[in-house]
Amino acid sequence: MGIISEILGQIALFCISAISSMGYLGIGFLMILESMIFPIPSELVMPFAGFLIAEGKMTFFWVVFSSIIGSLIGSLLSYYIGFKGGKKFLVKYGKYFLLNEEHLAKTEKWFSKKGELTIFIGRFIPIVRHFISIPAGFGRMNLKRFILYTAIGAGIWNSFLMYIGFVLGNNWESISHYSDYLSWGVLIILIIIGIYFVVKRLNKKSRKYKKHR
Repeated sequence: MGIISEILGQIALFCISAISSMGYLGIGFLMILESMIFPIPSELVMPFAGFLIAEGKMTFFWVVFSSIIGSLIGSLLSYYIGFKGGKKFLVKYGKYFLLNEEHLAKTEKWFSKKGELTIFIGRFIPIVRHFISIPAGFGRMNLKRFILYTAIGAGIWNSFLMYIGFVLGNNWESISHYSDYLSWGVLIILIIIGIYFVVKRLNKKSRKYKKHR
């Protein structure tokens, strides 16, 4: 446990140092790493940026902009890795992971049908957000839709964390203790909103169908 705490402490110091020395470029750089497979949590990066906004050292627009651009670049790099290396990986190493070309076909089918929702929701789930872009590339998800839903999901999540850091001020670090609860809380709210719109749409179709009978 002590080793884990020490590692997390070093990661936190790295994030603070990068933002303090590089400013908005530091935020973008860290979000590139976070959107790939590196253990850089946005739960540390964005609240600290929010704290700096409260201190008058940064602005809301540029923090959000740099974080979204960073998330997009990192996600696109991961997407490219999955897109280019997916089939080669399966042929060479698939047998060691009980994977074959049938799994690739299923992944492609999944992302062609539910890729948008998968990418969007994945941005709010710890650990998943680090890896979700690789299977999206692996599954040949439409690139324009991938960029759109990655930007929307990252924008909402990053803005939320930044705002919490802004409100907490000097206590911004305390958010890391509740990050998992925050992720699931936001996800549940989004699911409820999604269900509401789906039900509303189904009711509208039902009324339209009855009207034309």
